[in-house]
Amino acid sequence: MSVVIIGGNDCMVRTYKEICGKYKCTAKVFTHMKTNLRKQIGNPDLLVMFTGTMSHKMARCAINETKGLAVRVERSHTGSASALKNILEMHVK
Repeated sequence: MSVVIIGGNDCMVRTYKEICGKYKCTAKVFTHMKTNLRKQIGNPDLLVMFTGTMSHKMARCAINETKGLAVRVERSHTGSASALKNILEMHVK
């Protein structure tokens, strides 16, 4: 399962990837808006948005890129490790 995480904290990127690895998921993490974010998102199975630490422009870009795709979108206000674990518990069997 592929997971794209938008937002969160810079210091947590490694932790996010390790948590996803424990659930046998591959993860891409974008904590800041990049110029070619649209091309880098790809076609993930799950899009996790940590809304408390991301810009509105970044949120709009991520949502627009996943329109028309079979992507599950989860939003969480906090970018904590436990929030990510709870999201993965719900979506990964």
